[in-house]
Amino acid sequence: MSPIIPKSVFTFFNKLEKNNNRDWFNDNKPEFKSIEKEVKKVYHSVFENLNKHDEVDKMKMFRIYRDVRFSKNKLPYKTHFGGSFNRLKPRLRGGYYLHIQPNNESFIATGFWEPNKEDLLRIRKEFEMDDSEIRDILSNKKFNAVWGNTFVGDEVKSAPRGFDKDHEAIDLIKKKQYIFTKKYTDKEVLDANFLNEVDTAFKAIRPFFDYMSDVLTTDLNGVSLI
Repeated sequence: MSPIIPKSVFTFFNKLEKNNNRDWFNDNKPEFKSIEKEVKKVYHSVFENLNKHDEVDKMKMFRIYRDVRFSKNKLPYKTHFGGSFNRLKPRLRGGYYLHIQPNNESFIATGFWEPNKEDLLRIRKEFEMDDSEIRDILSNKKFNAVWGNTFVGDEVKSAPRGFDKDHEAIDLIKKKQYIFTKKYTDKEVLDANFLNEVDTAFKAIRPFFDYMSDVLTTDLNGVSLI
């Protein structure tokens, strides 16, 4: 049976949001550590579920401490849990993310958050040469019933250097990230079936991941790079 996210997660983060300082957190750290222990079980369960139908070699649950060195926001603690799951490189590409936050701010995400410059150029060149396959994936009813039919994430204003701003696939080419997200309410997150719902959604991304893995492991002539 899958672990259930305890309601205390949301209760604690709502209190922390009103008391985001070191004194309060240190006084309440035992409660946080107890909650964190339970949530780690959730992330490990997601990891195990993914490996039943994919190959995921890395799981990282992010710490609650914020890096405030280069941020205008100097609050010391995050008011959410986050964790990522990376597919087995170099053969498989893409990653999964689970974000747990109160007030209906929880979500899952999949895709490519920060592709390196070589991968980003390769993706853009593929879309420049032929965007039919990615369009077919995005327009598939089963796929966009879960993930929608468009990417979210940062993009350049016009066109990347070396690309035609009037190209028919410029909407795809100008992206700097290729991400899909799916939001959940607090009620949905606390439901006993939540992790099954998450896993079903993650399964639905596979046509995109299979395509992108093929793109990123071959050159423009289809010759393997690995």
